[in-house]
Formats: sequence, C-alpha cells, structure tokens
Amino acid sequence: MKKIAIFPGSFDPYTLGHHDIVIRSLALFDEVIIGIGYNSSKKNRYFDIDMMVGKMEEVYQDTNRVKVIVYNELTSTLAKKHNANFLIRGLRNTTDFEYENTISQMNRYLNDELETVFLITSPRFAAISSTVIREVHKFGGDVSEFLPYKL
Repeated sequence: MKKIAIFPGSFDPYTLGHHDIVIRSLALFDEVIIGIGYNSSKKNRYFDIDMMVGKMEEVYQDTNRVKVIVYNELTSTLAKKHNANFLIRGLRNTTDFEYENTISQMNRYLNDELETVFLITSPRFAAISSTVIREVHKFGGDVSEFLPYKL
C-alpha cells in the first residue's frame, strides 16, 4: 500500500524550513502532497497563491513524488480524497506543539484513519517563520536566503 502524506499549510510564503520538512518526509512516505489551504483566521494572503504554487512546483519539478495543490475544505476531507493516511507537521517549539496537537486531535476525530506525524524543525531553520519573512519583505529586506526559490 502506497504511503501518501499531506503537508498542509498556508505557505505564505513557502520557506526553506517547509522545504526541509518535505525533503525529510520523502524518506518516510512514497508521496507528499503539499496542500496550500485557505486559512479562515487569516484574512488576506501576502503572496499571490498562484505565484506561490508556481514557485513550489519549480522547486519540485525533478520529482514525481511531490505534488502541490490548493484546497478550501477540511484537511481531513482532503486526505480522504487523496487516499492519504498521514499528515505532516513541522514543530519549531513547544508553542507549535500545543497548537498542532489540538488540530491533530480534531483531524483524528474527523478521520480516524488519519495519523499526524510531527517532525522537529532542523536547528538551522528554527528561527524562520512565514510571518517574519513577510514582515522583512514588506519593508524591503532581502529574504532570499530563507526561500528555496527566487521571488
């Protein structure tokens, strides 16, 4: 049976920290689907979603084991549609764990075949967050060393 995992997030933007989680996940799963979701708690995206899809597809153009999709539904529903039994989540710290654990429990309630796999962020990426990168970019700072593609 093929092991398919969903890596959900708003990815606004997709960072080297996210990329590191995907690369490491490929050692565990046959296929990783990066799901760019619409987060109802975030009003507007900073980076255009179609541009972000294009940039992410460029990053993974040399592998057929990573797909990038956009979705606007429950992650547990998305997983069922794609026959994925795993969710991948990266954890930078205990605050991330508390937040992600709550979401994991709800996803498991909604889809009892869905297992969340937490990967601890590599130390060199622990300080990177999409929020900080957006802020630096917004005020003209160079964020190129934090992204796996060129803006």
